[in-house]
Amino acid sequence: MHARFAPVLFGFILSALMSLIVSGIATLRNAGLVDGFLDLWLGAWLPSWLVAFPVVLVVAPVARRIVGLAVRAPAARAR
Repeated sequence: MHARFAPVLFGFILSALMSLIVSGIATLRNAGLVDGFLDLWLGAWLPSWLVAFPVVLVVAPVARRIVGLAVRAPAARAR
């Protein structure tokens, strides 16, 4: 895969993992560890991921700008 797709691939993986974890916690808190928990979890995760992926692609550049404003660039080293 070409390097120009790195931000999209990053968003794809990040949104998958984050929505998987968050939907798992929410499902566990709401339903408990019941029979069929995995089916409930995956049923909650897939629609969450379908929303999370485009949101990450839109929000990530905004977050990068905010972080850039909040931190100082490293000083250039003198040779």
